[in-house]
Amino acid sequence: MYKAQLRWQPIAVLLVIALIWGANMAIIKIGARELPSLFMACLRSLVASVCLYIWMKAKGIVIFPSGRVLLHGIVIGLLFGTEFGLIYVGLEYTLASRTYILLYTAPFFVALGAHFLLQDDRLNHWKAGGLILSFMGVVTLFLRELGSFSLSTLPGDLMALLSGALWGCTTVYIKKYLSNQTVPLQTLFYQVLFSTPMLFILSIALENPIFFRFSLISGFSMFYQCIIVAFISYLVWFELIHRYPVSLLHAFSFFTPVFGVFLSGAVILDEPISPGLIIALILVSLGMVFVNFRPSPKSSLKT
Repeated sequence: MYKAQLRWQPIAVLLVIALIWGANMAIIKIGARELPSLFMACLRSLVASVCLYIWMKAKGIVIFPSGRVLLHGIVIGLLFGTEFGLIYVGLEYTLASRTYILLYTAPFFVALGAHFLLQDDRLNHWKAGGLILSFMGVVTLFLRELGSFSLSTLPGDLMALLSGALWGCTTVYIKKYLSNQTVPLQTLFYQVLFSTPMLFILSIALENPIFFRFSLISGFSMFYQCIIVAFISYLVWFELIHRYPVSLLHAFSFFTPVFGVFLSGAVILDEPISPGLIIALILVSLGMVFVNFRPSPKSSLKT
């Protein structure tokens, strides 16, 4: 049994994670000036795998407790690799803003899957309303881009939507099949380890050449992606998955595109903050209040 609502400590951690992930798109674009995107994703998973393996050995954690865990680990690794492959390839066909919106449909897939597959994570009116309100906030950020739909963006849009569905499926799969059999370190290790070969094959097949040049800028980009994102932030994320309802956790992922626009535009790329950003922040914040709200039970009268 895990807690049905989040206290301020995990909420604060989730906001920090959202900030880290929100900056990741800009960091990836900076690194992509010198390194191909899929190759960066492969290198990120590889470096994170090595770091996690060393960490787990130092702590005396068994890598694969059983054959069943190994099988589930392969599944989530393939899901993870496919998700990121679709994101990076899809960005070649559609706008990043559209990708953000479609990728962050993941909370809907999580909430729906959790409702039917997880015993203690049912969908209610408050949670559904909060998710819808938050998603409206994300849409507000990119309202201008939504009007530019054309068939030329359809392949990328479908890839981004499918990646969001895969993200949601992965979260529910972990909660159902691995949360009671593994520790967060193991879960994360399986994802990055088994996604590495897939991403490498995709890089070989789709990117030519797979290596351009390497400088201090691309080195910082890879450090951020490998250590800050793929190692530290993912480890904390999976620790939260093992402790709290996944529909609540994924709801906070709506902050990532909001922070991403702020960090990539106003801070990193020196673009102005639009009124849409302020409106989106308000809608997302209100949505999180509803998602995390639980009405107090009525007190029964004693006779």
